[in-house]
Amino acid sequence: MTDQERRKRAHDLDVTVWVGKKGVSAVVDELDDQLTDRDLVKVKFHRSAQAGTDVDELAADLADRVSADLVETRGHTAVLHR
Repeated sequence: MTDQERRKRAHDLDVTVWVGKKGVSAVVDELDDQLTDRDLVKVKFHRSAQAGTDVDELAADLADRVSADLVETRGHTAVLHR
């Protein structure tokens, strides 16, 4: 499956993981569990989670921590695949 096909599938997905002021480390286990159950997960980054960094950096860090691929970031939302 190509990234373009993954982006099309992710369009209709609901956000199931929210990253807040506790940061990326607080959601790693939950995201890992969700990626085990399904191949695409949509993650929303609240402004309080950003703390001077951009969403692309946070999403890449989160993807590395759960051994997933970052499909895309759009606004404050990222899609990860494993």
